Amino acid sequence: MTLLITVIAAVISTVLWYNRKNNDMQLHVLMFMFWGASIMWFVDAIFEYAELRAEYFTPALEDMINDTFLGFSVIALALVIWIVFILIKDPKGVIRHSLSN
Repeated sequence: MTLLITVIAAVISTVLWYNRKNNDMQLHVLMFMFWGASIMWFVDAIFEYAELRAEYFTPALEDMINDTFLGFSVIALALVIWIVFILIKDPKGVIRHSLSN
């Protein structure tokens, strides 16, 4: 479930990045974070499948709920990191302008 959630977020951020004319929102940073998380969860799924075999495809309800919460937590953390990155980078100069006044 975590892999599915991060892949969906990665695809959405990639589409947004690709269709954006300018790079003022630094969407490439968000896109790379989501694709990196997707690769991480994919490798985790491979190793978990190697360990559990057929049991991998029949997870308990509690495990699925935990994975869902973990997936949304990863999305939220990536969004927070991206917002902090934008605030530090200040691509439109809004914060710099407000501090200089």
